[in-house]
Amino acid sequence: QVHLVESGGGLVQPGGTLRLSCIDSRSEIFGNAIGWFRQDPGLDREAVSCQGDNDPWYRDSVKGRFIISKNNAENTTYLEMNDLQPEDSAVYYCAAGPLNGDSQLMCSNPVLFRSWGQGIQVTVSS
Repeated sequence: QVHLVESGGGLVQPGGTLRLSCIDSRSEIFGNAIGWFRQDPGLDREAVSCQGDNDPWYRDSVKGRFIISKNNAENTTYLEMNDLQPEDSAVYYCAAGPLNGDSQLMCSNPVLFRSWGQGIQVTVSS
C-alpha cells in the first residue's frame, strides 16, 4: 500500500516555480533519508536530490534552482523547484526510509529507499 503521496505538480511556463509536497502516512520520513527522483517516458529514472544525515545532494542540472526539505512534525518532504526549464519535465517521485546515511550515497542507490510515492507529473512548457 502506497503511503507516500505527492502533490503540487502540474503545468508551468519556463522560468516558473513549483513546490512538490510528499506526505507520509506512516511517519517513515521522520529521522530517515528522503529523496526525489524523476523519470521521463523511455528514459531511466534519475536522482534529483536526497537529504540524508549530511548536506543535501543535488544533481548538477538542478543545483541552485531546487531545494529539498522536510518537516518531521508534519511527516512531509518538499522539493521547491525554481526557474524550471523544459528539460525538468518528468514524473517526479518521492522516496523515504528506512535508513539514513550520506545524501549522495542514498541518491546513487535508490534501492536503499523502501517507500515510494505514486509519482506526479511536472510539465514545463510555454
